[in-house]
Amino acid sequence: MIKATTQSQLSNQISAKKRKIALVSAISATIIFGAMALDTTVIVNGSVNDLRQQVFSPDNYANTHYADIKSYVLDNSVNAITLLKELQIDKKAAGDKYGVGGGIGPVIPVSFEGTIDSGRSGIFKVSIPGFPDNQTVRIQTGPAINGTDLRDATGKISFGEFTNQIEYQDVGAALNRAMKADILEDLDRTTLTGKIVEITGVFRLINAKNWLVTPVRMNLK
Repeated sequence: MIKATTQSQLSNQISAKKRKIALVSAISATIIFGAMALDTTVIVNGSVNDLRQQVFSPDNYANTHYADIKSYVLDNSVNAITLLKELQIDKKAAGDKYGVGGGIGPVIPVSFEGTIDSGRSGIFKVSIPGFPDNQTVRIQTGPAINGTDLRDATGKISFGEFTNQIEYQDVGAALNRAMKADILEDLDRTTLTGKIVEITGVFRLINAKNWLVTPVRMNLK
């Protein structure tokens, strides 16, 4: 009888220990999962954070930002005649007034109407009424679009957003592709010469007498 009682007490002690261990384990798990929850950021599908979790895509970035860049250029473009007059007076002051960024030159949004002259490799000279003969204005129509003027047009896209220089450069090229898809997709370059064109776009001010404009709007007449 004593032996049976002892075994029963031992069994109860073991069961109590197991319950205690289970309780401690449950509390520990609750604490751990609670801490994990506090340290966890909810990622909404399609959000900016969601995109960052994925492999970086320059084209996704460009498709997200191109519309804002285009709107900025359209809203802030200066008439080419006005710009030329101010450049002739003070190049730096005009660049500071109308352009964004520095480095090798500010990027200026500009608008004009003129006649398309002959071109090569998708770059066409435009004759603008009121411009002197020694003033050159050219537009990029593709297929190849050079430069990072669209990327730098607003001053809001900076190198610090990206992992490295390659991503930063790739975004510039991707924005050029987004622009081409927007306004140059069906352009017949073989028929451009002699046509009247309305252009709104951007160029980097390096040589005040030679503008290479990347368009965001191109209307042929």
